[in-house]
Amino acid sequence: MGPLDALIEMIPGLGGRMKGAAAEMDERQLTRVEAIIDSMTSLERVQPQVIDGSRRRRIARGSGTSIQDVNRLLKQFEEAKRLIKQVGEMERKGKRGRLPFPLQ
Repeated sequence: MGPLDALIEMIPGLGGRMKGAAAEMDERQLTRVEAIIDSMTSLERVQPQVIDGSRRRRIARGSGTSIQDVNRLLKQFEEAKRLIKQVGEMERKGKRGRLPFPLQ
């Protein structure tokens, strides 16, 4: 996978623990995600909360994916945003090095 592994290695605290997760990510999934994001308007990229049902349909048609794929990506984005916020709050409280979720 190469570049993705290198990117994960640069994230403090995740380096060695996330290597297996990078191997599980399929190149086709990344291509699909890129197509979905490319089908969004600049407003939708900046403010994903404006994406309603008709916009989801348009994004799915434009990216050649299903509405479920678009929904899945939006949900993953919200979850990642929430986890990043938790990590930031933990760093401010002085609990560095501990993650709010278990890694295998």
